[in-house]
This record gives sequence, structure tokens and C-alpha cells, in this order.
Amino acid sequence: MKFGTFIFSTAMAAIMSGCGQQTKSEGETTMKAGISKESWGNVDNDSVYLYTLTNAKGTVVKITNYGGIVTSFVTEDKAGNKSNIVLGFDSLAGYLEKPPYFGALIGRYGNRIGDATFTLDGKEYKLAANNGKNALHGGLKGFDKVVWTPTVMNDTIPTLMLSYMSKDGEEGYPGNLKVMVHYTLTNDDELKIEYSATTDKATPVNLTNHSYFNLTGDVNNTILGHTLMIAADHYTPVDTTLIPTGEIKAVKGTPFDFTAAKPIGKDIDSVPGGYDHNFVLNNKDGSLQKVAVLADSVSGRTLEVYTTEPGLQFYTGNFLDGKFTVNGTPVKYRTALCLETQHFPDSPNKPEFPSTILQPGTTYQSTTIYKVVK
Repeated sequence: MKFGTFIFSTAMAAIMSGCGQQTKSEGETTMKAGISKESWGNVDNDSVYLYTLTNAKGTVVKITNYGGIVTSFVTEDKAGNKSNIVLGFDSLAGYLEKPPYFGALIGRYGNRIGDATFTLDGKEYKLAANNGKNALHGGLKGFDKVVWTPTVMNDTIPTLMLSYMSKDGEEGYPGNLKVMVHYTLTNDDELKIEYSATTDKATPVNLTNHSYFNLTGDVNNTILGHTLMIAADHYTPVDTTLIPTGEIKAVKGTPFDFTAAKPIGKDIDSVPGGYDHNFVLNNKDGSLQKVAVLADSVSGRTLEVYTTEPGLQFYTGNFLDGKFTVNGTPVKYRTALCLETQHFPDSPNKPEFPSTILQPGTTYQSTTIYKVVK
């Protein structure tokens, strides 16, 4: 976790009404970059909107201020055909059925906290046990289930800011936490997510995005044929409830070795339940670095992941069971995967792990980029 001054531009441009219109230039078709907005319903008497971010290449990312959810990420494949590479619904109703965090902004604490309890400054805090005996992804009503305040920051290089005040005691966490998250879609097909937070009491903070990727653009396909590289020489083993044991083990000679790209399905059967583990990234100084490369030979798409975070949760959709349907297709076992940039799970109870405690007078900062290349 990096602390320090975190300054955003406060200039706000008007939303471009012409977003998505095609223009011709020297015989080539380009898109008019911008942001459009549509009403998407109401939750708890708060208005929900869907924002469409379009870049000059015609790549489209849709984000709703309900849960900060990335609902779609539409890109071209090697043949020029466009499809959505993340799981998402075309209406708010699908998200109100509480799917497993499709595309969501996760907080106040991403991933798990063991026994739904931690002690800070001599005081014990009890959280909701919403994952067996453990706390998961911020609680019963985490950041993924609240309505954020939206602001369009830039519509030339489309940037949407979402802000939220998490009140002292919310879901059991201490401190009034002010959070800002900037989503930017660049002309290099990067979805850049910048997180910032301040607090008036010491509190754990671990923010992430929970998009489920399938680079084929078709959830009839599994992700087992995707190849993956993770720049991590170590990982954190877990117990039967997926809480880290506190050990940091080398990946060499184990199914967790993704230091060179390999098919996800190659060793997955050697991992009980499949991959749902934190990888200790080789990024030691907190700078923005490339930490993972996911590739699909069928579509020709490659997804590069950059982050300032020390960890990456690699999850292979082990709990997807067909309950939820996307575009008429049931989302089944291992048809999508997550690459969640993060601090380590259960860090408030593991003093040997990098600290997730944000102190008053300091600023939480974290940046992650998901970049699509062909």
C-alpha cells in the first residue's frame, strides 16, 4: 500500500452527446471518443446510471455507479469481430440478484478475513461471517452493493470518477472512509483504475476490481485453454477455508508456477478445488509494473495486467454453477477467471504480511490497468 499525496484534476467536461458516432478520416473508420449516460433504475431511492466509455478505436467499457461495476468490455478479436470479454448483465436487475461479484468494485476489504475478526490498536472488531466462518469482500453490503456518486472528469480521454463515504462502523469497520475511484479508458485499450481513500480512524483497506474474464468473448468456452503468466516467484498457501496459513512458498516445482506462460488447464487438477490463491508479486517497490499476461489463441486477444499492488488473486471460476445467465447462456464451471490485484488476504491477522492499515493523515493509493492487445 502506497501512501502520500494523491491529486486529481477537478476539471469536469460535459458529457458528449455524440459518443459512439463514426467519423471518416483518410479512408479509415474511427470512433468519436467520449462518455454517454443512461438511467438504469434506482436502489434505496438512489439513482443508478450506466456510463458508456468509448475510445478512438471503438473499444467500449460500460460502468454503473451501482457497485462500481464494470458491466462490459467490448474489444475486437484478431478477425476484427467485437465481443464482450467480461461477465456482465444488460440491466440492473441481474446485479440485484447478487451474482458472485461480477465486475464489482470490492471494499472495504477485498478477499477474506479469517474468523470475520481482527484486532486493531488493542480493540477487537467483529465482521459479518458471509463466507462460512470468514468475512469476504467487505461484508453483507460491501462496496459492490452501494450506489456511488458519479462525476464525469474527462470525455476526451473518457474518465469517470465514483466517490463514496463509508461511515464509521459500516459492516463492522472503524473510521469514516472517503473513497474515490477513477476509471479511464485510454486509446491504447487500457482500462485504468485508480483508487484513493482517506480515513479519520485507523482501518484496514484493500480495494480491487472483481471482473471475470473470458477472452474468447463466449462463455460457452472454458478458460482452461487460455495461457497465463504471473510475475510471482511465491504464493500464499491456504487452509480448507481459503484463509492463508501465513506461509510464503516458492512456486517453483509446483502447480502454482506461472513464471513462464502456460495453459491454465495444464496443472489445475493438481490443485484441490482449482486456483483461488494469492500470488506474491515480484513487484517490491510499489511502482506500476506489468504483473500478468493472459492470452487466448482462438480470438487472438491478450490481456496485460499492470498494478502497484503486492499481490494478485488468481481465481478460475470454481464456484460458477450455471445459476446466472449472461446473454441467454448459463455461466458454468470455469468459464471465466479473475485477476484481482490486492494486498494479501487476512493481512489484518497476519503481521508478517504487508500492512493494509490506513492511518489518519495518510492517503491510500492504488492503480491497476487491464490492457487488451491483439
